[in-house]
Amino acid sequence: MRKLAIIGLSALALSLGACGQKAEDPTDQASSSAAAGPESAPGVTVTDAMVRLPAVPGTPGAAYFTVSQGSGAPRKIASVYVEGAQRAEMHETVTKNGISSMQQVKDVPIEAGKSAEFKPGGLHVMLFDVADSLKAGGTTELTITLDNGDKVSVPAKVEALGGGSDADAMEGMDHSGHDMSKM
Repeated sequence: MRKLAIIGLSALALSLGACGQKAEDPTDQASSSAAAGPESAPGVTVTDAMVRLPAVPGTPGAAYFTVSQGSGAPRKIASVYVEGAQRAEMHETVTKNGISSMQQVKDVPIEAGKSAEFKPGGLHVMLFDVADSLKAGGTTELTITLDNGDKVSVPAKVEALGGGSDADAMEGMDHSGHDMSKM
């Protein structure tokens, strides 16, 4: 709730400050604010950010991206926020005895010179209560928060569920560890 209040106040300040100025491309704003803002994480970059809409409204969507750390002390990705999703949880697909399941991940370590890739069938972010305002072909903002409080925000392409690979990756998974009534 506090995060929404901060975002709302920030949006109000930006809109008042931009009064009379030419509107900028939202994707330019998102990437420049991440690079210039006090919340940016030095040496940490997020690339290839994509939000995959749910196949059926009311079911979870997913977010995929790559986080790289060029230098600095080891960090952990503590959380992910996606504009237009009520809740985002980091998950990992695990296969044991031939059965794939998803389990929630508390944090994801990143080290200097290495990357963490969030992709179908591996680490990924589950998006719950995805807003109807997110449309395939558009963009939204994805923000990662590190364990020290630093943040990186980037524009994420919004895509519809396409092909069979993502649906196949989710199909047949054991979700018994999750309260499906909240999905």
